Amino acid sequence: MSAPLIVMWAHSRSASTAFLRMMIERGDVAVLHEPFLALTEEGSLELPGGVTARSEKELLDRLKERQEPVFVKEVLDYEYPHLFGHPEDLAGIVHTFIVRDPKPTISSHYALKPAVTCEEIGYERLYRLFELAWKATGRRPLVIRTEHLVREPAKVVETFCAYAGLAFLSESLTWQAEDRPEWQRTRRWHLDASGSAGFQDRRNTYRDTVDNHPVLKAFYDHHLPFYQRLVEQA
Repeated sequence: MSAPLIVMWAHSRSASTAFLRMMIERGDVAVLHEPFLALTEEGSLELPGGVTARSEKELLDRLKERQEPVFVKEVLDYEYPHLFGHPEDLAGIVHTFIVRDPKPTISSHYALKPAVTCEEIGYERLYRLFELAWKATGRRPLVIRTEHLVREPAKVVETFCAYAGLAFLSESLTWQAEDRPEWQRTRRWHLDASGSAGFQDRRNTYRDTVDNHPVLKAFYDHHLPFYQRLVEQA
């Protein structure tokens, strides 16, 4: 019997990389950083053990076959066709989601990628995937709010562990601040995570915001209803 496959679905700039860093610190779970994103951008992905995946279907199959527990952190910057087109393949996965207030999220995303599109902000895709995962598994996915995670990390992580069937390891809540090989391909997106030694309530300031930039305001207006629906499930 294969080991549990736990996925945390996220929008970019949600502090999901800090959560992945905590999972690395545990030491008892294989951790993959954004494999669907890498596969989409690179065309193939080498998994631990020398196995290469060249399609979303192949990636899912290889992950489900692994003999140790696996944690995957994935962002919805892209519309992954197989995931959305074949929701039956979402069965057999422990689905968790993380969401952050869209105002700072959109400003942070735009600061890193001024060409970001409305779709890439990700909340609409995230909510659609939430609905598909719930229907495919018959179990309501766990939704974590970033604001709760940074305020009460032990409580939120303990809830996550109980949902995912993992032991709660309090020692994993702090770690050494460092760059990690897991995120080197997209390193510039993870500088805050590299500099952190635990979950932190970062309040960065940005020149362009939802309150002063009409394009960002349009992004916010579009995605706010999907964010609110997800928060209702948290």
